[in-house]
Amino acid sequence: MASKPLEGITVVALEQAVAAPYCSSRLADAGARVIKIERAEGDFARGYDSAVHGESSYFVWINRGKESISLDLRNEDDRAQFTALIANADVFIQNLAPGATVRLGFGSEKLRETHRRLITCDISGYGESGPLHELKAYDLLVQAESGLVAVSGAPGPWGRIGVSICDITAGMNALIGIQQALLQRERTGRGSGIKVSLFDSAAELMTVPYLQARYGAGAPDRVGLKHPSIAPYGAFTCSDGREFVLSIQNEREWANFCECVLLRPDIATDSRFVSNNVRTSNRSELETLIRGVFAELTYAQAVDRLTEAQTAYGAINSVHDLIQHPQLRTRPMSVRGLVAQIPATPYATEWDDDTYAQAPAIDQHGDALRHEFEAISGSSI
Repeated sequence: MASKPLEGITVVALEQAVAAPYCSSRLADAGARVIKIERAEGDFARGYDSAVHGESSYFVWINRGKESISLDLRNEDDRAQFTALIANADVFIQNLAPGATVRLGFGSEKLRETHRRLITCDISGYGESGPLHELKAYDLLVQAESGLVAVSGAPGPWGRIGVSICDITAGMNALIGIQQALLQRERTGRGSGIKVSLFDSAAELMTVPYLQARYGAGAPDRVGLKHPSIAPYGAFTCSDGREFVLSIQNEREWANFCECVLLRPDIATDSRFVSNNVRTSNRSELETLIRGVFAELTYAQAVDRLTEAQTAYGAINSVHDLIQHPQLRTRPMSVRGLVAQIPATPYATEWDDDTYAQAPAIDQHGDALRHEFEAISGSSI
């Protein structure tokens, strides 16, 4: 097994829920030592569900390979213990409520003044300025506030995106910032302060609809599985009831689709469908024509034609279909002495482990960490 790129890096994570734990779990995957500070009752994500052999699906997903210590940072002895941990840390990550760490006396700027090589990462809901910066922010709230729900799903009642996309994206952005700061420290010898917000992360995802609305004809409507500016693009049903999605991205693909799938090469040059712009304008007629063809084909027959045409397509699968999917990569992880299969990281590296390390119990490593990082009596940040 190759050595890991972050071996020797120590991360202290005062974290909860999803965004910060997502970031620190990826640092742990890359070899960093991640020390997770929890309240006495533990990260509240431990209680989100009990789906994985009695443990929370959220918690086992993004807390693998960490060490847990329980601290009450209003307690003088525990504050001294925190000080000792930070004195030995390369990275400090926190996503407490707005202003909480500053009120406790260990804001990131103050920590970096004391520890010049320390990299700090503060993850918040709305950033550290502006009229909403003190609001609590959870994934659904930011999905709504940023406009993500306004361009997602089908017409009708509002619906949230089915995963914690704002949290995950914020965690990814924090990971990017920390990795860049580690590289910068190699050049300068000094740590940096990274600030990430869920709202900024969501707003960046919204760049295309934002630009379309601000400088173009307007933001796209909610169009379900269709694409607001590409046609054909969306879901179709075969004669045996099976559904799939397809996407045409350029005129070469469109000509092949007409010849091999529709068996109508003349359609490619029809004035109503000759370019993507006019196809989008005549979407209803176009989809009626395509639906008529697929209504006469079984799913297997449709796939044969789509494959011949080299048209991009995909099945509309359930979560249970994903579990059985031939392309799904998983890694085993021990949870309460039983094995759980967890989706593999979306990037494969030469330093990947064959298995995931366990997620810690509350304060599982507390005694060992207190012994290793012995607090100096009366010391506090």
